[in-house]
Amino acid sequence: MKRRKVGNMLGLAVLSVVLERPMHPYEMAAVLKQRGKDADMPIKWGSLYTVVANLEKHGFIEAVESVKDGGRPERTVYRITPAGREEFEDWVRELVGTVDPEPPRFRSGLSMMGVLGPDQTISRLRQRLGELDERAGKQRAVLEQLRPMMPRVFLIEVEYDIAMTEAEARWVRGFLDELTSGALPGIDAWRRYYETGEFPDDLGEFVEQE
Repeated sequence: MKRRKVGNMLGLAVLSVVLERPMHPYEMAAVLKQRGKDADMPIKWGSLYTVVANLEKHGFIEAVESVKDGGRPERTVYRITPAGREEFEDWVRELVGTVDPEPPRFRSGLSMMGVLGPDQTISRLRQRLGELDERAGKQRAVLEQLRPMMPRVFLIEVEYDIAMTEAEARWVRGFLDELTSGALPGIDAWRRYYETGEFPDDLGEFVEQE
């Protein structure tokens, strides 16, 4: 992944809204929250003003005016620059076309699940599967609610979320079937290792059923 002058994903979100029209930071946050962008990317709202300042520092946005709204402090309005639009488009191209090298947290957990033993693993995966099924149901409900109001091109990320959630649920369900039926090769050796703490001298025990 390319190292960017402003790498915080909130910077990408800010560029997306000032691409439409000039805004002050408070309005940027309001629009992003209204559109649920904090569900699409990791956003820490407390860093908004720092991110805006960094975008301005590197020439991606520029101040156009300061506005006074009643008794509130003066607010600076920013617009995107040509360099900012180029950065925004390049960033989106990278996100769409490049595979993220960072492994998901679930993969990290799976790589260490031997310490839990088969029974705890089954219990935790059942919990995960229930949460995945619940999440997929909520995502489908959101999609059905938004479909009459928005073109599909603006709902693609919701479709992606549903597909990824359902794919993970299918995989977890299949692996659970192997665990609960005892069909997973080496499950007995794994259980003995968990119960005794003694790792088998012959790794073949983890490959073939006894």
